[in-house]
Amino acid sequence: MKFRCERDALVDQLTASSRAVSNRGGALPVLTGVFLSAENDMLTITGSDLDLTVRASLPVTVINEGRAIVPARLIVDIVRSLDSGAVEISIQGDEAKISGGRSNFALRTLPVDDFPILPEPSGNKVTVTSEALSYGLRQVVMAASGDDARPILTGVLLSAEEGGLRLVATDSYRLAVRDLPDATVLNEGQKVLVPSRALNELIRILGDADEVVVRLGDRDVTFDVVTDTGSVQVTTRLIEGEFPNYRQLIPSSYPNQVVVAREPLLEAVRRVKLMAREATPLRITQKLNVLELMAITQDVGQAHEEVDAKYDGEELTVAFNAEYLIQGLEAATGDEVVLETLDALKPAVLRSNSGGDFLYLLMPVRVS
Repeated sequence: MKFRCERDALVDQLTASSRAVSNRGGALPVLTGVFLSAENDMLTITGSDLDLTVRASLPVTVINEGRAIVPARLIVDIVRSLDSGAVEISIQGDEAKISGGRSNFALRTLPVDDFPILPEPSGNKVTVTSEALSYGLRQVVMAASGDDARPILTGVLLSAEEGGLRLVATDSYRLAVRDLPDATVLNEGQKVLVPSRALNELIRILGDADEVVVRLGDRDVTFDVVTDTGSVQVTTRLIEGEFPNYRQLIPSSYPNQVVVAREPLLEAVRRVKLMAREATPLRITQKLNVLELMAITQDVGQAHEEVDAKYDGEELTVAFNAEYLIQGLEAATGDEVVLETLDALKPAVLRSNSGGDFLYLLMPVRVS
């Protein structure tokens, strides 16, 4: 196999595919590589850990058609290190030669026959707007758990809601909900649980793409995206199991409501967080016309700041994980946000004052 292409385009597609490569101990050694297939002046690069598969394609000049598997991390680092311009890769036997400018590399390949046969994507194609899906995913994926001991919570729930699509994620400490009214990916009443890892990769790939084609199979979902440098296909297995009943966590009404400018509050929380060391919570005292922010870390120091606000309710002090609060404020839209509370121990809700389709529920931290 031998082909030639531009370095920048190759780096983009190699990077996208390599993120799906297995990093787990005990996995098939061949899954530490990316599968290269060159034919008809097109290069397809496949990376997979059998749960997540990313296929990236780009136009190249194919001199000799063929297939090969090369170590993923190493080839990404090598190609990225080359000068901009043309890159040539040729593979003979069990050796791959990579050259660009005055640089030349040779590395051992992995056995092609050892690479597992990956199933082809199935399901009807549905096209949705990339921008809306990407932004919606960014708002909720950060709330998914990273603890594999609770696999259900590592996923993002996609459910059909009133002619649109609802995205939900929770790690049991916070909950993020985003509605996409015009996205009709699922049939009425249908819901699936997609691994947040796969959706994080999809967010990276979407970039400036206009559309994404979604195919939902019985046990997997595939996203096809056309990028500036080629095309990328992300296929992931769905998570089996029942997502928690998140609706019962959201109170129907709140006695305390504060309206505050989002950006000034976000900046103030970031400053006060500097003193929230060793999981110190950030305390917010809600008073008439003002929010008082405070963080106290023993043997380190404390921070205190006030932010103008419109408050309706009894004076109340509630404490939150500062990083979780920051992520909620970053995900919210609009110039102003509404923070609604019941008391110091019940879940609080953050949303945009202009309405919208995003809700962020945050569990307070108990303080003495």
